[in-house]
Amino acid sequence: MSVSVKIPTPLRRVTGGVADVSAAGGTVRELIEDLERQFPGMRERLCDETGALRRFVNVFVGDEDIRFLEGIETAIEEGAQVSIIPAVAGG
Repeated sequence: MSVSVKIPTPLRRVTGGVADVSAAGGTVRELIEDLERQFPGMRERLCDETGALRRFVNVFVGDEDIRFLEGIETAIEEGAQVSIIPAVAGG
């Protein structure tokens, strides 16, 4: 299944400047694996060495933050919109 993924500006270096890409996967984990296949280096920017999402990376499926669903194992339906959003901190 194919979904649309919005890529934030800091990660567009990996996608050759493309802001919206298509990727396949039934879960967020599978989606990240497909992104890595298409854009080598993407996984290490999204996930730590254990395979968990990095602390300052937010992933939304539709309008839902996957942290409040099933995390990286959250299911993705055909045609879904996935957004990767880096957290912004500061004071």
